[in-house]
Amino acid sequence: MKKIVLTGGGTAGHVTPNIALLPGLSQNGFDISYIGSYNGIEKDLIEAENISYYGISSGKLRRYLDLKNLSDPFKVMKGFGQALRLLRRLKPDIVFSKGGFVSVPVVLAAKLRHIPVIIHESDITPGLANKIAIPSARKVCCNFPETLKYLPKEKAVLTGSPIRQELLSGNPENARAYCRFETKKPVLLIVGGSSGSKVINDAIRAQLPVLLKDFQIIHLCGKGNLDNHLLHTKGYAQFEYISQQLKDMFALADIVISRAGANAICELLALRKPNILIPLSAKASRGDQILNAKSFEKQGFSYVIEEENLTASTFLAAIDAVSGQKDVYLHNMSSSGQMDSIRTILQIIEKELH
Repeated sequence: MKKIVLTGGGTAGHVTPNIALLPGLSQNGFDISYIGSYNGIEKDLIEAENISYYGISSGKLRRYLDLKNLSDPFKVMKGFGQALRLLRRLKPDIVFSKGGFVSVPVVLAAKLRHIPVIIHESDITPGLANKIAIPSARKVCCNFPETLKYLPKEKAVLTGSPIRQELLSGNPENARAYCRFETKKPVLLIVGGSSGSKVINDAIRAQLPVLLKDFQIIHLCGKGNLDNHLLHTKGYAQFEYISQQLKDMFALADIVISRAGANAICELLALRKPNILIPLSAKASRGDQILNAKSFEKQGFSYVIEEENLTASTFLAAIDAVSGQKDVYLHNMSSSGQMDSIRTILQIIEKELH
């Protein structure tokens, strides 16, 4: 039996594309294992899929000065040794990496053991982990045409981002019952990323009385961000994080308000959901979400508010604008000519084995 090791973690965006590949890999006869961090979000998500999961030490790679820069290289070195031993034991034929800091020691260990590596970059510009990993990879799959110019020509392949197919089969009435919504008012779905967003959470909650006049609201606010004062607010359902019911919530949503992580926005495109993107500020990131959002705005898929410009008036104006032009956004998304990313990536994996 063919064996593959998947790796990637730190945020849900480094994991969900790997999950999207699982059914196809199983159908193609692969024995699948996953290497991630000890307690990252990837552990819970992958174990829920009944895939063999192995944790290793993981240190963050930073572009800025921090005392942890002194200790984290030792964690990466420890993770590298653990990855070497795991790969020796698992004997995979190939490694597929979705990036994130935990993937670096796995990719470097695979190269040392002469195991072919394929990596996937979701954002327009490669993240630091993938920049380190690219020299060790046979192929680099990417999501945006704009990314090709940042990658080695002989390795780069435009594949798009793998989307979990179950997201396309949601039942809106299941979500309506789960959220205890009693009316047929349109639904706003707020997705602040797997860690949640204080900026978005505060903006939503500050405008709740106004929004609830016209909408029902599903708010995925991130771990530890529930507001107990709002638990019994009619028409407002808040959750830290949702997995199984997410497809139903997407099906029920009329408009989605989201961060602009590449995988999240590609899911919105696949689902044809009119959306408002509030990308993570360049002050708190390398600016990749801003580039992602601008690409989708330029193509007419999204309305974008930069975090620095998020006020009560800009927020409510965005909701009014998207509500009034839903048909335009739906038409643009329906005309996008999306790629069959899963099939393309599976073909690349099979090709690298021969």
